Amino acid sequence: MSAGRLRGHNGPVESPAKPTRVVIVDDNPEFVDSARRLLEHQGARVVGVASTNADALRSVQELRPDVTLVDVNIGEESGFDLAEALHEIDSAATAPVILISTHAEPDLTDMIESSPAVAFLAKSALSASAITAALGRPGKSR
Repeated sequence: MSAGRLRGHNGPVESPAKPTRVVIVDDNPEFVDSARRLLEHQGARVVGVASTNADALRSVQELRPDVTLVDVNIGEESGFDLAEALHEIDSAATAPVILISTHAEPDLTDMIESSPAVAFLAKSALSASAITAALGRPGKSR
């Protein structure tokens, strides 16, 4: 079997050329652990995690992920503020931000629309395919 092929239930299948590299920013260690396991099981690669805005800024600049998942409430800090700070660093070089929350999207619509984030995902809907779909969604520019 070649290096780019994996054995599936119905024979060899092509593996993704390059997994999506993700940084997760959330102050809930249980959620981070669950999200990491889920995303990695689905083929994404979690390259870093952070639980504060300062750690997140350092991680994103150092690790250069393909996408940064940012909880809207990071302890006492705001994920919206972090999304703005990441955008201000260098919006062309910084990974797109997807905001995540246990809150329903309608509760946050105004803040989501005014943020530089490319999308919002409910934590309960988080998956590698949801991230891929959100990154490909036309509409908001970064």
